[in-house]
Amino acid sequence: MTVIIKVDPLNPEPWGVRFGARIIAGGGLVAFPTETVYGLGANALDGSAARRVFNAKGRPVDNPLIVHVSSFDGLRSVAEPPPWLLEPLRKFWPGPLTVVLPRKKVVPDEVTAGLDTVAVRMPAHPVALRLIDESRVPIAAPSANTSTKPSPTRAEHVVEDLWGKVDLVLDGGETFFGVESTILKVEDSRVTVIRPGPYTPEELSKLFPKLEVSIYARGVAADRPIAPGMKYKHYAPTKPLFMAADQSVLVQLSRELSMRGVNHVVLCSRETSAYIGAPTIVLGSRGDLYEVAKNLFHALRVFDRRTEPLGLVEPFNESGVGLAVMNRLRKACGGTVVKDADQVLREGGISGSTHPLSGSKARHQEIRA
Repeated sequence: MTVIIKVDPLNPEPWGVRFGARIIAGGGLVAFPTETVYGLGANALDGSAARRVFNAKGRPVDNPLIVHVSSFDGLRSVAEPPPWLLEPLRKFWPGPLTVVLPRKKVVPDEVTAGLDTVAVRMPAHPVALRLIDESRVPIAAPSANTSTKPSPTRAEHVVEDLWGKVDLVLDGGETFFGVESTILKVEDSRVTVIRPGPYTPEELSKLFPKLEVSIYARGVAADRPIAPGMKYKHYAPTKPLFMAADQSVLVQLSRELSMRGVNHVVLCSRETSAYIGAPTIVLGSRGDLYEVAKNLFHALRVFDRRTEPLGLVEPFNESGVGLAVMNRLRKACGGTVVKDADQVLREGGISGSTHPLSGSKARHQEIRA
């Protein structure tokens, strides 16, 4: 049975956190909020508990987990950071930054997928930090969703995916950032972004002047992942979703689909929504991509609950946090970028004559993300 306990996200009630800590210590699973998304937590030093995480999510066992710590002593207990890294990390931790480092033997193979490295971060969320402290062990925690589905930014998303598969959900309300942490691979003096997130390459390069951005950060799949989000399909709704080549193509595609009588919904910015006749799910403003990032995963779930058989989504500028937004969107769309309606219908397996008109007979409807 899954238990849900509501907690204050800024000053969590001690009894709820202690209850969660007892579950972690006993080898159970606790879903909890971080500043990025909800995590599905287990004792990172217990291989059998880690296997429960994989089983609950339906996650491939070669996709390593991120270990969450609440102190630099906790970092040193699971990894071997080079001395020069500690000062920059103090600038970014606690925060949405994960580092991939040589592991210590205390971390079981189940957590690292048998790799010699381990991904570690210190979350900037009071509930997460206190849960780690009370548990007295590092916590391995991928996102608390069914594998491949959009990551959870609200407790209701966790319940939707994992009811009956997790022992406890600590409901701390909506998460702050809405996309997962930035992941850095640290190898000797070389620092590479392998998954973009809330900390942007522009910000990180101030402390890591030779910072590199991997091709994986732009959505290219890795043969063998060293961190989450590098190989498998992620963040995807169950229905076809297509990214338009640009904003003008998006508007034209929507018009053509409407003229052909194909029901669809458009995920787009507030600015672009004014030019769309079909139903829209507004992600936020093009001028505030942190707003877009925060709304993104919830919007994908809203889209999945809609009756339209397919969706179109607007591309965004890849500077700043836009790189993280586009990384998630590319994976949600399977990497496909479309330029014409025929391609959408062909790849979506949709016939333009079998769906109710959504064009001239349908008025614009904005759906709140």
